[in-house]
Amino acid sequence: MLIEVAGVHVPGGRAAEAAQQVCEEYADDALYHHCVRSYFFGAAWAQARGLDFDRELFFVSALLHDLALVAPFDSHTLPFEEAGGHLARVFTAGLGWPTERRDRAAEVIVLHMRDDVAPEVDVESRLLQVGTSADVSGSGLEAFNPSFRKALVAAYPRLGFAKSFVRLFQDQAERKPECAAAQLVAGEWAKRTVRNPLDQS
Repeated sequence: MLIEVAGVHVPGGRAAEAAQQVCEEYADDALYHHCVRSYFFGAAWAQARGLDFDRELFFVSALLHDLALVAPFDSHTLPFEEAGGHLARVFTAGLGWPTERRDRAAEVIVLHMRDDVAPEVDVESRLLQVGTSADVSGSGLEAFNPSFRKALVAAYPRLGFAKSFVRLFQDQAERKPECAAAQLVAGEWAKRTVRNPLDQS
């Protein structure tokens, strides 16, 4: 895994290494790259604004945030982001994180599918919202230098991510019609996602 892209670094240490390993093992390459790009987008956004954030907490949350979309962790009753929050709590318990920090990892993952959070209220949750929005549907991409976007996609290629991710959300929507993913699928989200400028060569 590249530890730096265009001046944005990933954290070192056991937690980050374990999160990266788990994500790479359970997600396919397209979803794994999305999780990594989401971190880089969020961290770059924070750095450009001089925001202090917990880099380890954000990285772990970003790498785990979509794992409840894959079969081993999919819940047939909970929205994927809530199931992902529970997964994060279990994962970080194994790292020996205290309860409050485990709760924060879960909260960041759950909130990435909710209404925007102001960075002064919860910076890590806002960063995951920014990162996932840019990478999935292209929302807010204008905030990032084109050279950064190009370097990030070169380091972690798209690999048909948009179409495969839309299918994952459509599956969630069909089985859990009250979830946030279903609300997105019911609107114009899928069209925006497959038209993401990151996929235009």
